[in-house]
Amino acid sequence: QVQLVESGGGLVQAGGSLRLSCAASGRTLTSYAMGWFRQAPGKEREFVSVISRGSGSTVYADSVKGRFSVSRNAAKNTVYLQMNSLKPEDTAAYYCAASTSYSGGYSRSDYDYWGQGTQVTVSS
Repeated sequence: QVQLVESGGGLVQAGGSLRLSCAASGRTLTSYAMGWFRQAPGKEREFVSVISRGSGSTVYADSVKGRFSVSRNAAKNTVYLQMNSLKPEDTAAYYCAASTSYSGGYSRSDYDYWGQGTQVTVSS
């Protein structure tokens, strides 16, 4: 079993950047595909990005493609989500999640473990 803790959220102006971190403990995170999701008030939790096991191939939601970048540091057992050119519509609680499948997926049900979330607020 793996425990996940997100950090790095905060308040930022539109056009700014933030880097979210997801620190894993209990298991090596390279054993999992690692996904990022977000949930705005009154909305469903939605897929943002995933980095696969092994090769570390990445997939992004269309809404963040070209602005967000996911990466991992095996030595630190941490996954990152670099968010640039932030928009007010990016405001949400951001969650990292771990999947035992190779490539993860786009649905909440594809993931086995979740962090507690970190809030990102983008002001206009």
